[in-house]
Amino acid sequence: MKSYENVLIFTPTLSDEEVSTLIRNHRESLQSFGAAIVHEDFWGLRQLAYPIQKKTTGIYLITEFSGQDDVVAKIEVLYKRNEKILRFMTTRLDKHAVEYNEKKRNGLIGKKRKKQDQAEDNNSVEPETEKEA
Repeated sequence: MKSYENVLIFTPTLSDEEVSTLIRNHRESLQSFGAAIVHEDFWGLRQLAYPIQKKTTGIYLITEFSGQDDVVAKIEVLYKRNEKILRFMTTRLDKHAVEYNEKKRNGLIGKKRKKQDQAEDNNSVEPETEKEA
């Protein structure tokens, strides 16, 4: 089984209910093709780098999954047929990328790590020393 990361950009005109239905269908499709979802990250509405189909924003969904080689080809056919998906990109992850993603999820690196370090710095107050005259 190989590891993959998939980025989907949905059209911004969808309601919350339609987005949740698309996400649920996406999960079910991956599982029906024999893929195991490792992690899913919903970014929500974001600004696009350039307009796509005259739209400047899109709803982002990032999914990390593992599966056989044919899973990617099958799932991308479904993406091409769906008019509600503006863009998609599937990337195969090597062992270093999988390790990095796992560390990031556990808070060992990235923004979570910085917040933890700042919290630890704020909690560790050094005792005051008196100056000799």
